[in-house]
Amino acid sequence: MRDFEFERRRLGHLAWLLDNSIPLPGGRFRIGLDALLGLVPGIGDLVGVLISTYIVREAARLGAPRSMLIRMAFNVAVEGVIGIVPFVGDLFDAAWKANARNFALLESHFANPHRAARSSRWFVAGLMAAVIAMVIVGAALSYALVRLIVQAVSA
Repeated sequence: MRDFEFERRRLGHLAWLLDNSIPLPGGRFRIGLDALLGLVPGIGDLVGVLISTYIVREAARLGAPRSMLIRMAFNVAVEGVIGIVPFVGDLFDAAWKANARNFALLESHFANPHRAARSSRWFVAGLMAAVIAMVIVGAALSYALVRLIVQAVSA
């Protein structure tokens, strides 16, 4: 069995390597290997998402609550989906830094588990509300479009 502190340091180092290990000249902005992987057409973003998913899996193994894991998976999904868009996705990936965000979430869990879990539960509730709202709006727009088409055809 591995040492708990060792695991935390290892995940912190991996998140840093993926998101902040390369300083850009002329400023304080940093990128990581994840942003460089995203430049490889086709497979780069997939590899980045797989590595990011490893951090989420390790967080689960270290006892992070389900709501936090959902929040972490959301961070990875956003980075992966937007990362698919050429150039813009690569810039977004360099700025979003899902791995650093996820490691910060994990550290907040270790510092204050109840507060971190409550914050993540609120995030998940808001995410669910947004999805439900999108479904309702999508259904309403579809209904209105079908109605307009039926009226145009029957006229």
